[in-house]
Amino acid sequence: MNCPNKEKNLEMCTCTYSCAKRGLCCECVAYHRDKGQIPACFFSKEAEATYDRSVAALCSNLSDYIPCGKN
Repeated sequence: MNCPNKEKNLEMCTCTYSCAKRGLCCECVAYHRDKGQIPACFFSKEAEATYDRSVAALCSNLSDYIPCGKN
């Protein structure tokens, strides 16, 4: 895919996993959505390094900021 924003996206990309979707945010989001996962850019630097892209991992990572699954 040819993305006019790829270079700008790469400047902000926090993912440390090397793949063909780096900088192609649309493709990255679609890929992870299809797998029931969350893209790396939603995680803290420490949590991103675990490569656990699950919703549960995101909730755990953000538990200080949002009450995921807590009533």
